[in-house]
Amino acid sequence: MSDATDPWLIVGLGNPGPEYAANRHNVGFLVADLLAERIGGKFKRAQKAQAQVVEGRIGPPGPENRRVILAKPMSYMNLSGGPVTALRDFYKVPTDHIVAVHDELDIDYGALRVKLGGGDNGHNGLKSMTKSMGPDYHRVRFGIGRPPGRMQVADFVLKDFSSTERKELAFLVDRAADSVECLLAEGLERAQSAYNS
Repeated sequence: MSDATDPWLIVGLGNPGPEYAANRHNVGFLVADLLAERIGGKFKRAQKAQAQVVEGRIGPPGPENRRVILAKPMSYMNLSGGPVTALRDFYKVPTDHIVAVHDELDIDYGALRVKLGGGDNGHNGLKSMTKSMGPDYHRVRFGIGRPPGRMQVADFVLKDFSSTERKELAFLVDRAADSVECLLAEGLERAQSAYNS
């Protein structure tokens, strides 16, 4: 069982490389980048895992201040479990102190859902993480909506956000980052009541 002094591992899921940077599938990276900016850190290569990491603290000074490792796996989405498990073991993070931030097809664009555990809903990053360490980690699900018409899901998630979506994207990424901070400082129930839409 974890306690308040254990570190948290916040994992933004995405694909490495500039060609994927603005894809819907990479919204986890966008949230991780913003959190890194907020704590004044820069991502660098992890020594023990195929990932980029930033270490720091999130939250106000005092008992709500949490030690965090922000991570972006560099393995491609469907192999995320390996790097995340390596980071978990290296930093000695309890599984219930891991938060995966990811895109979610079954939620309207921009809506959030914070939860603990559950299935992968066909998401390859979650599938890989769950296979490596079980399902008992937190998720911040960032809604991207369903593909229009007959567009294949794989094509949709690997396309950039539309110009209409981009108008709101910075605000929505900011809100997702807020939800992570709330989860760490105030717990799951508070984060759910404040951010689940």
